[in-house]
Amino acid sequence: MPLSWQLWPAEARLLVGLAAFWSVAGLVILASASWWVAQREMGDGAFYIKRQIIWLIAGWSVLGITVRINLRCLLQWSGPGLWVGLILIAATLTMGTTVNGASRWLVVGPLQVQPSELVKPFVVLQAANVFAQWTWMKIDQKLLWLASFCGLLLLTLKQPDLSTAALMGLTLWMMALATGLRWRSLLGIAFAGGSLGTSSILINEYQRLRVLSFLDPWKDPTGDGYQLIQSLLAIGSGGVMGQGYGLSTQKLQYLPIQSTDFIYAVFAEEFGFIGSMMLLVFLMIITWVGLRVALRCRGARAQLVSIGCCAILISQSMLNIAVASGAMPTTGLPLPLISYGGNSLMSSLVILGLLIRCSLESTGLIGGRSISLSKSIRRKS
Repeated sequence: MPLSWQLWPAEARLLVGLAAFWSVAGLVILASASWWVAQREMGDGAFYIKRQIIWLIAGWSVLGITVRINLRCLLQWSGPGLWVGLILIAATLTMGTTVNGASRWLVVGPLQVQPSELVKPFVVLQAANVFAQWTWMKIDQKLLWLASFCGLLLLTLKQPDLSTAALMGLTLWMMALATGLRWRSLLGIAFAGGSLGTSSILINEYQRLRVLSFLDPWKDPTGDGYQLIQSLLAIGSGGVMGQGYGLSTQKLQYLPIQSTDFIYAVFAEEFGFIGSMMLLVFLMIITWVGLRVALRCRGARAQLVSIGCCAILISQSMLNIAVASGAMPTTGLPLPLISYGGNSLMSSLVILGLLIRCSLESTGLIGGRSISLSKSIRRKS
């Protein structure tokens, strides 16, 4: 370890504990959501759990590696990593595997790689690189990285994957906001992003149908509105205390994709309103710890990395919950560390590893620089 465990700041130790709890709780929730379907379709109730455990071991190994690497080194490689991710996302458009009308995966031997998930840590790191020195960057460098970010979002929309593009765009916007960029620029970017998302919905028929079914799912209860209706029935059936662990009825092939995008509905049915509130409180604790890490960081880049990691994890969680509860149109975002899927699990654990690394460097005993984001913003003014 970079530091003896006893010398780790309280936030870093707390983040390790929260990540471990999140991982174990995710396995327990996934076991309930997937067992019946796995037994019926695969002949092995533990089919998804076994694979998730393998990915979890790999993810925690990568988290450990991330924690050991100096943040400055990670930031140096973030630009090339972003471009590699951009190329791989472009490759999905020509040689990717298409599922439900979207080409988001590349088949590499026995593995399915989803580049739009794996590129998320590089988006956070490179955004921190760019926005931390925005005032001193030359115009050609600004245009280069703005074009890279826009290209990444456009290619992700082309897959089409509106939800992931919106998540990355929202994360970039929040990091720019934390830097102190002018409101006029931020509002212009928000308007452009909203227009781009609207255009994607109008162009892609399946996205348009999802929006229409969100507005009135009972208009087509056996078609486009079926998914949302079953999710709402599951959440409503949970009541205050829930049906009890493993006792969800909607997961018995009434609720589609109950192990990934709509796993929250199964959780809400089994643990009820109380369990749902506890999940929200847990996410609030993650947010609070992440912001404490950002405030304690000694460098502008480290502060922005902390804010970006916190923003992308919490935003993805809230978007998933909003979709399952009918507050937003149906999208394909998994619930971090809970939904089945190795790519999302690896990406989320790497992002948590970055947050822990930022906390370690905040001690001043290892890595980091002593120019804070607040001082950087004051220099601009």
